[in-house]
Amino acid sequence: MKAIILAAGEGLRCRPLTLTRSKVMLPIANRPILEHVIGSLEKNGITDIILVVGYKKERIMDYFEDGLNFGVKIKYVEQRAQLGTAHAIEQAKKWIDPEDSVFLVLNGDNLVEPKTIADLLNNYEGDASLLTVRMEETAGYGVVLKEKERVTKILEKRPGDLSRIVNTGIYIFTPNVFETIEKTPISENGEYAITDTLQLMIDEGKIITSVSTESKWLDAVHSWDLLKANATVLNSDKNLKLEGEIEDGVFLSGKVAVGKNTRIRSGTYIVGPVVIGENCDIGPNVVILPSTTIGDNVSIRSFTEIQNSIIMNDCRIYSHGRISNSIIGSNNTIGSGFFVEEKEGLSIIMNGTVHRTPKLGTIFGDDNRIGNSVLVKAGVTVAVDCQVESGNTIYKDLSRHSVVL
Repeated sequence: MKAIILAAGEGLRCRPLTLTRSKVMLPIANRPILEHVIGSLEKNGITDIILVVGYKKERIMDYFEDGLNFGVKIKYVEQRAQLGTAHAIEQAKKWIDPEDSVFLVLNGDNLVEPKTIADLLNNYEGDASLLTVRMEETAGYGVVLKEKERVTKILEKRPGDLSRIVNTGIYIFTPNVFETIEKTPISENGEYAITDTLQLMIDEGKIITSVSTESKWLDAVHSWDLLKANATVLNSDKNLKLEGEIEDGVFLSGKVAVGKNTRIRSGTYIVGPVVIGENCDIGPNVVILPSTTIGDNVSIRSFTEIQNSIIMNDCRIYSHGRISNSIIGSNNTIGSGFFVEEKEGLSIIMNGTVHRTPKLGTIFGDDNRIGNSVLVKAGVTVAVDCQVESGNTIYKDLSRHSVVL
């Protein structure tokens, strides 16, 4: 069976992290979300993958190449304009053989485990099948109405209390779906949505079924959702290895992974689950607490504490700092005495909609330079290529190339 992975979008709601990379390349447990998806496909024996790319496609293609290093074969198709999921699937039509019985479609920015995909592969039927999960809070998701297992309606906007059955965006189609895609009307937001294609199939009397799953499916809608996804993967990862050099006097507790050529210096205190990448220099006397991921080529100096955070590659974090419930993008230099406030239930407005956050510190994009003794207020974001001089408090979001003197 072939699989089409949709990976062309930017992920606007994950800015500033997606200013320099697509959402599918955001790291969870030091691996891009898309790598987790491909790994789950490979474990189900699906190795023939068509990757639909667009935004920042070079970064995806450079990382995955032909897929052989990941146990799969990847063909790339570009969606030049972001015209919706149905349009994206249509770009892969030339690689789907009309003689194929079925093919799989899924998103490259949703975290799924192998059993999630297996649940659909083992139970699909009809002209098309979609995978669903039951959720109590459905705001922002599409839901389905059904009679037994047959889907009768797909609701994309403000479903209210009509259904708790959420569409995951994972589908099994026959090649006949391309005929319906060609007839799919454009939506109000100017896109061709695969959910509209499915509704058209339902209206034409075709049999669309739903398969429910209780296996892992996480949609990191907003940047702060990566922290939950990261903690989930770290807690479930059973293949953590201690490599590198662990000096005498280091305290390790719980599940901890340390990459090659990394040095953990004496007096450092680490409580897992924690993953630390390759070529890092940590300590002495650093505290790293649960649900933290540290990328490759990162240095963290003495008396700094990090908790429930994602630190991406090539960062330098100097002494006497505290980072909690935060995401720090790549190639950031952060001076001594850096402190991040954190707060639960922050109100953040995006596109006119108010979102309530879990406990959140800050989110940094890439390539920022932060001086000594800087305080960041809870929920504030820093874009890319910003400079903040010593002794400042960052009260509000900083846009690209901002300078705070």
